[in-house]
Formats: sequence, C-alpha cells, structure tokens
Amino acid sequence: MRLVHLDLKGAAPRVSYLEQVFPLLSQLGANGVLIEYEDMFPFKGELEILRSPYAYSEEDIERIQQLAEQHKLEVVPLVQTFGHVEFILKHEKYQHLREVERFPNSFNPHVPETLALLKSILSQVMEKHRRSSWIHIGADEVFHLGEGMDSKNWMSHNKGDVGTIFLKHIKEVLGFLTAQYWGLRVLMWDDMLRKISVGALRASWGRWHWWHYLAAVPFLTKYVESGFEAVWFASAFKGTTGPAQAWTPLSYHLKNHLSWLKVLQAVPRLAPLRLQGVVLTGWQRYDHYSVLCELLPVSIPSLAICLQTLVNGGFTEEAKRKVLDVLGLESVQLEQSTCEGRGTFPGVEIYHMVEQVNGHLKESILKALEEESAIKGWFSPYHRKRQFGNPRNMESFGSKVLKLHEDWESFVRDLRAQLERIYFPDTVEEWMEENVNPYLDQLRELVRDYR
Repeated sequence: MRLVHLDLKGAAPRVSYLEQVFPLLSQLGANGVLIEYEDMFPFKGELEILRSPYAYSEEDIERIQQLAEQHKLEVVPLVQTFGHVEFILKHEKYQHLREVERFPNSFNPHVPETLALLKSILSQVMEKHRRSSWIHIGADEVFHLGEGMDSKNWMSHNKGDVGTIFLKHIKEVLGFLTAQYWGLRVLMWDDMLRKISVGALRASWGRWHWWHYLAAVPFLTKYVESGFEAVWFASAFKGTTGPAQAWTPLSYHLKNHLSWLKVLQAVPRLAPLRLQGVVLTGWQRYDHYSVLCELLPVSIPSLAICLQTLVNGGFTEEAKRKVLDVLGLESVQLEQSTCEGRGTFPGVEIYHMVEQVNGHLKESILKALEEESAIKGWFSPYHRKRQFGNPRNMESFGSKVLKLHEDWESFVRDLRAQLERIYFPDTVEEWMEENVNPYLDQLRELVRDYR
C-alpha cells in the first residue's frame, strides 16, 4: 500500500480541492490516504469544543470517502491517542488530563477519564469511517511521559518505567478498538517503541501479531525478534525541512525515498517480517501551535516525484516522464527545486505565485529600502517620524517605490484570490501574515509616509 498523508492540523483544503487532487494521487501511484483530521473533524455533543470554526461537515467527510472510493484510494483515519494532543489539551475543559500540567502535549494515562475521552473520540471518528479497515493511532513523540506526579508514583509502586507506561496505555486503546470494531487493523508510529527492550515488547503482546509499525532500518531486526510479522515505512514528501519552510526542496525528498528503497531491498532477508506499505507523510505543521509549512499545491511536484520513485523502484526516465506528463510540466530541476512549464496540476497557480513570494518579494523590497541611497539619506526613520523631507530628493525615488508597491499589491490580491479558492479564511490570513506581510508592510508604511 502507498498512502499519502493529509495533515489537516493546518491549511486543510476545501473538499472541492480534494476532488481535483484525489484523481491525481491515483494516477501517480497512490492507493490510499492517511487523513489526520485533528480539529477538522465534525465532533458532536460533549466533544464539539474540539472543532475548528472551519471543520468539515458530516457531509464533507462522506464526500471525501466517496471521492476516495471513486479513485480506488483506501481511507485510513489518524487519531492521536497519546502525544500531539494539543488540540484537545489546550482547552480548559481537558487541562486536568495533561501528563504535566504546564504542557498541552501529552495525556496523563493514569486518569480513567483519559481513556474514556479517547473512546468517545475514536467512536465518533470510526462511526463516520465504516468503510475503513485500518485506523492509525499516532502515539509518536509522547513528550514528558513519566514526568507527571501520577506517572512517578505509578513507576515507584509498580517497579515500572516509561516504556511500561507507554505499552500499558497503548494496549488499553487497542483493547477498546479490537473489542469494538471486529477486523479493524491498527497502525502507529514507532519512535516511542524504539526505546523499549525486545523483552518488554514480547511480554507485552505476544499475541498482538497483527500490529503494524512504521519503522527505520536499525530497528527492523529488533521488531523481528519482538515477534512482529509486518511493518510499514514512513517517508516524507514535504513538511520535514523546517517548521516555517515555504518551498519544498525536491532533491532532499527524492533522496529520502531512494534511501527507503534501499531498506525495502533489505526486508526479504528479515523473513518472516514483510513490508505492508509506505506512508508518504506531508506534515502541515510540526504541532498544533507551530506555523504552517509548505502548502499542498506547492509540494505536488515533490509528491509526484516521490510516488513515482516508489512505483518504479527509482527516479528512472520512465518515472520522470510520467511526472512531467501528469503535471503538465516541461522539466524538473531537482537541485534548484524548480519546475519549468506552466503546469496543469490542481493549484498550479499557487505553486507559481508562492515561488514568486519565496524568491522575490523579500529581496525586491529590501533592495528598494536598503540600497536606495536617496531613501537612506533623505527619507530615514528620523525624517519619516518628523514628516520632514526635501521634495527634490524624495521625488528621485518616489515613482520607483510607488510602482514596486502597486505591483506587489496587485500580485497579492491575485494570490489571495487563488488561496481563497482552495483554503478557508483562517489559512489564508495565517499564510499572508507569515509570508507576505512582514515584508510588504515595510513597503506599505514607507509609501504611506511618502504620500
């Protein structure tokens, strides 16, 4: 299986955009989507507080699944069940369920209410995903586990450690899912398991042989010894090269997939372990509180390259040709992370416009403000504050600055319109405030003072 991860904890696309993207995923070789809803899920009743103001409706969730079915994509919902639960624990209502009171990252697994809340969340999500035969329970980066008073007391009374606490909670979550949903298969990230000994893993679930992990090479042998029969790998097509990254580095992500192909070749030597699938992760935020990283339309060339590399066992000529054909491009420059050609893929207008913002906006404004000697000499912050200047010298730079301002304002209006077609207002505002306003506002203020 090749699942494409849609991380909706930031820049969740409108369903109308997914209508265009799903056929593309299918064409490029994906056969599933891993959907991390977070606050975009239409939680009801007690849980309504968790919903974003722009959360998908129940009809949207149904539509997404119909689209997936239409394009032969398996839908796997992802619900975080231990760490990365800021979207839950940031609310005062659930603050008492934090492992460490100051930090909203991770659940305290010793409070019965934690499992009760998780059962309620999982039930609502599964109720809307009756067609899904898989669920992903997250369970990565459970920061500060073992640091809360309840955990410290538990460890001293039970002669246990952080690994034991982790496994105990995961087994409880699993126990609920298997009892409730017959035949449902479970995925989780494996970083927390890496610190746990083979003995502890074996003791904990001799019979949980149907578990599936997302593993890296040095740990495969350990998982074989622990009795696991199947693994998944997790690569990345975007969202791993910096929390505020706006442009996707193509060669970086291609190399990531080429490395995973080498691991794939090693799996047959680890029999009875077999590879069940790959998740191509595409993080949209590093966590609920961080800024947005690359938008989905910006990373579609990277996703296409990565998918075709997995399908073809390398970035072969055939893979390259397929990428260019499907995306409507003339060529791809991997080292420069650029694409030549107008492109026909969904959101290509945003792709080109973000390229402009990323490559020219800051540079052109700083150049005008920093390198123009007439501005430095006759229109300094001192002059501007006191509204005092020599018209003769001001006119020497005025028309140039006004033109630059007008050009960028017009460009930004178009960019905003394109973003609004794909994204909800909160995403548009956030992206503009992070990537455009810090530079354009300097120019706007200069023009205002000049006028």
